[in-house]
Amino acid sequence: MLRRHTETSSSFEQAFKTGTAGVAFLSMAEEWTNVNPAVTLLLGYSAEQLLGRSFTACWDEDSLHIHKDRMGSLRTGAAPFFEAEIMLRHADGSVLPVLLHAVRVSEPSTGAGLYYIVHLAGRPPAAPVEAISGTPERLYQLIAGNIRDIVYYAAPGSVCRYCSPSVEEVLGYRPEELIGRDNSRLVHSEDLALISAQQIADSPDIQLRILHANGQYIWIEFSLRTVEDGGERGVLAVGRDVTRRKIVEQKLQESVERYTSLKKYNHDAIISLDLEGHIINGNEQAVRLTGYKIPEMVGMSVSRIIGERQLQNVLGPRRQSGSVGQDINLIWHKDGHSVEVLTTLAPIIINQSTVGFYIIVKDITEQKKLLIAKETAENTNRAKSEFLAMMSHEIRTPMNGVIGMTDLLLESSEPGSQQREFLEIIRQSGESLLNIINDILDLSKIEAGKISLQDEPFILQHCMDSALELLQLKAERKGLILSVETEPDVPQRLIGDGERLKQVLLNLAGNAVKFTCTGGVKVGVKCIAASPPGVTLEFTVADTGKGIPEDARSRLFEPFYQLEHFRGRHGEGTGLGLAISKQLVERMGGEIYLDTAAGQGATFVFTVVLRTEAQALPAEGPEGNLPEPQSEGRSLHILVAEDNVINQIVLRKILEKRGFVVDVAEDGRQAVDMTARHGYDLIFMDVQMPGMNGLEATAAIRAEQPADQQPVIVAVTANALKGDRELCLEAGMDEYISKPLRSDSITKVIGKFFCGSGISSPLFTK
Repeated sequence: MLRRHTETSSSFEQAFKTGTAGVAFLSMAEEWTNVNPAVTLLLGYSAEQLLGRSFTACWDEDSLHIHKDRMGSLRTGAAPFFEAEIMLRHADGSVLPVLLHAVRVSEPSTGAGLYYIVHLAGRPPAAPVEAISGTPERLYQLIAGNIRDIVYYAAPGSVCRYCSPSVEEVLGYRPEELIGRDNSRLVHSEDLALISAQQIADSPDIQLRILHANGQYIWIEFSLRTVEDGGERGVLAVGRDVTRRKIVEQKLQESVERYTSLKKYNHDAIISLDLEGHIINGNEQAVRLTGYKIPEMVGMSVSRIIGERQLQNVLGPRRQSGSVGQDINLIWHKDGHSVEVLTTLAPIIINQSTVGFYIIVKDITEQKKLLIAKETAENTNRAKSEFLAMMSHEIRTPMNGVIGMTDLLLESSEPGSQQREFLEIIRQSGESLLNIINDILDLSKIEAGKISLQDEPFILQHCMDSALELLQLKAERKGLILSVETEPDVPQRLIGDGERLKQVLLNLAGNAVKFTCTGGVKVGVKCIAASPPGVTLEFTVADTGKGIPEDARSRLFEPFYQLEHFRGRHGEGTGLGLAISKQLVERMGGEIYLDTAAGQGATFVFTVVLRTEAQALPAEGPEGNLPEPQSEGRSLHILVAEDNVINQIVLRKILEKRGFVVDVAEDGRQAVDMTARHGYDLIFMDVQMPGMNGLEATAAIRAEQPADQQPVIVAVTANALKGDRELCLEAGMDEYISKPLRSDSITKVIGKFFCGSGISSPLFTK
């Protein structure tokens, strides 16, 4: 039915309501479903009296045989339309001669009938066709009461013998322009085959495109009859302009086709229902989802696929809330299994009345699998991060004792002694182990997208020197020359992450020293692009080693791939240095690659984008030492809050050796109590302690201590994952250092807060 499938366009509605021809829509059961005012005017019934009533109830008994023959062929699809002269009964009981034109509208995808369109036009009483004979003048008198229609008579040979004056109004030609000529040239070439003698006998009612005098084709609907005229058999054609109706039908058909295409090609299943919950139609996706073919679905209760309870929700008052569709989360397949779905319920509204519903169903089986896989991956990644955090803590805590105590012993050992040599070996081994831990943690943070770059001022030369100083001793022991070449136009005062840049240089130069036996390693930097806010710097790290075979180059930047695999195992390492360097360089807006055009050895090239500093950085001493204090006074009073005994000893010894007064608290609660009793200038607060942890202890101290007695609190943690620093600062801590603690890192953090403060210590005067 039309009201179950589509809403017509505004232009169609206008034509429907204001047209002079009677137009009505019938259901497939031939009941009136919609009529325009011209129909009610013609038959004398109101629209309310006609709607829902059988179409044949208005037919005169003498015309019912036409209904049986012609409407039957239309119903079965044997003919797409027909036209006939019938007799209908007016509301007052009188009999009306009517020209009926009926069209069957079908759904293109299935061929199923949707509704009928009928056109009704009053006709004057006509004499039997077989009695028509004589001159054209008598023919004209016969149809004088219907002057708007074209009357056209052609003798054998298609020569026009008569044309009514109405042709000028309809087609723009004067009758004398057509009479005496063969006018078949005016028929559209594609329609000429329809006017053969056999075609006229088989189908006397046809629609043709006729050329208007203005050059455009219009649709004329003809009723053709073979008549005797003076012993000659000619053709009498009565035609009516149906262009407007054809446009309406075309738009209606286009609307149906758009609706059908929307259903056919939609990725979701679409099922239409009537107000009783019976399925009207569905698309191919509905067939795949439910297992029922469309003919099986039509007329079936939708409760078989959504359940009886859900059907009551669809048809009941709850549908007004709009939440019903969300409740339908299962569709039952024909074979008995269920499918998880997301559904939307939409009303079908025709003429401001709800006549049914659409159920739009999305199969979320695959999405559910993807969601489960995503949650699994996230849980795995979270477990990995938690594991790394735990391992970091467990490894760094004893490493703090190893490296810290080694540093203390090195300070008191005789230069050149065997004891100092042994201690150096211990320190170097500890640092190698620490580097491995740092590499693994760095890669984990990068893979999780949780690494962030600092944006701070630094001096480029100091950054490069700091990186290469760590390799200088190893290079000298191998007899290698480690050199740096900086072009004059390279700016020194920059803003960016100097520590990450140093890490990249250290990784590349460290590999170069490791795999070079003779010659040296050269580090160069030049400026390749510059603009007022920043510069692009290009760094090269070249060595004179054996180089890298071609078959190994494609995997250089893969995690855990070690360069020495192609030469045999010669040194320690995780194989993460190049992978981490690549990620860091790309985060800094650059790229890294192996220069295959270089000669001997291997040459790595990378670029970074850094901002230039508008104002000079504060001056530093030749060794990068902290500035001298402005004055001297009392010594720092420091509290070490640490539960590990070894770490207590290490940190206490480092601080006491520099002349500070040090107390020790074994947990967070004790740290809070001691701070309240004694007050401290500085607290080294371990983050992970039993009972009250460092974060909680910091919050308590900040809340309890007066503003003018707040100590500087430095977080000390064995964790080194993303978010640790931010978490500590948010808790009220002033700085963050990670284990293992080194003398220089402790010196720097104390100098940051107390240099020039008037506090006395050998740390500031040495």
